[in-house]
Order: sequence, then C-alpha cells, then structure tokens
Amino acid sequence: MATGPALATPGGAIGTLQQGEYRCELPGDATGPAGIRQPGQDFTVHNSSRYSTGDGRGTYLLTGDQVIMTSGPKNGQRFKRLSANFLREVDAAGQDTPLRCVRRVRNND
Repeated sequence: MATGPALATPGGAIGTLQQGEYRCELPGDATGPAGIRQPGQDFTVHNSSRYSTGDGRGTYLLTGDQVIMTSGPKNGQRFKRLSANFLREVDAAGQDTPLRCVRRVRNND
C-alpha cells in the first residue's frame, strides 16, 4: 500500500537543531559582563532530536521555530529558535523569558 506525502504539522515543519553544546545565560548589564552564565541550564544537542545535560538524556521536538523538550531532565522546557545557533526560553504562555542559549562555536568559546 502506497502512502502520500507527509502533511504540514501545526506550528510548521518538523526539524532538528544544530548539533553541539548550547551554553545558557541571563542578560548582564552595562557595569559587568554582557551575560551571566547559567551552567545548570546548558545542554548538548545530538542527532535524532536528542539532547543531554549533566543530569541525563532526553528528546526534543522542533516545529517551525518552536522547541519543546519532550523527555529527560529538561522535559517541558520551551524555546523559540531565533537563529540557527540562538534559542530564547519561553514560558507556558509563550512569552519570552530572559534566559538565552547559544550554540558554542569557535568565536564564542
């Protein structure tokens, strides 16, 4: 039995995040560092919609620009993808929180 093409999902196409380490921080101010690291929020994205933290492994779902951690230590945490390497946490109402997570690359180590 043949099947047809996958239909669009509510919220946008299903995708995956860039693999690598995401370092999270809260905004700083003009008198100090630009960001205040929150190492307890850091995570690493692996293949097949999987991530890990120091507390274990889990899965996530990316639809359009919305990310939800669907299992593991960050289960239920939500983010908005602002660019390929930049996530902003959102609360249950979909409003931005101050927490931002940036994928670690050569020039931001």
